[in-house]
Amino acid sequence: MTSRYERWSALLGLLAHAGEVGVGDLAEHLGVSDATIRRDLDELDRQQMLVRTRGGAVASTVSYDLPLTYKSARHAPEKQRIGSVAAGLVAAGSTVALNGGTTSTEVARALACRPDLRGDAATPAITVVTNALNIASELAVRAQVKIVVTGGVVRPQSYELIGPLARPLLDGLAFDYAVLGADALEVEDGASAHHEGEAAVSASMVARARTVVIVADSSKLGHRAFARVCPTRRIDVLVTSPGAEPALLRALEAAGIAVMVA
Repeated sequence: MTSRYERWSALLGLLAHAGEVGVGDLAEHLGVSDATIRRDLDELDRQQMLVRTRGGAVASTVSYDLPLTYKSARHAPEKQRIGSVAAGLVAAGSTVALNGGTTSTEVARALACRPDLRGDAATPAITVVTNALNIASELAVRAQVKIVVTGGVVRPQSYELIGPLARPLLDGLAFDYAVLGADALEVEDGASAHHEGEAAVSASMVARARTVVIVADSSKLGHRAFARVCPTRRIDVLVTSPGAEPALLRALEAAGIAVMVA
């Protein structure tokens, strides 16, 4: 593990899968000392991400929905490539809706670094509308990007603004693109999210967009989550990573989605 957050992400993932873990097993699996694991468990217990026990830890309900800080290490290179490809689809002068999440954040970063998107505060090269506080914060210093932030109540796990306060703003806007991360994408049910509040905001973005681009690494494909974002027929482009079943990609293409593997 190259960083504390990567180690914590892996640790919490193991805990979510097993329900209970021991110090020795974690140390062996992650390649660190028992003392390091004990410090990690103590800190995550303080953050209420798990419940500390005498020999290890047991899962807290929170650990099944990890905060963005810990999710960011998962499939990081794949998400960066996806972000770069998706950002390349956006034309200069466009208005883009971005929801929260690690892959959407990579799209925002790639947009900000595109050398052809040049502008200033008076004449921005692109407009980004987002409900993600971390994306707004990163792009706020980019003069070439006009930032519009929705209203809403902050969901700490994803830094997203959700709830009915987000809807009035979105209903009054029109987007050239909605570039959206999703927790799952299935041919039959379309894109979906684990949290209904996040899904509702994303669905509002879809409703006001001319082109809908889903950005999701291959681990999200072929699955269904709790709350629907949009049906398959509403998705124009999927940008994903290598590793998906070829038959699944063919089925998505047959359903009318342009599939791009980053």
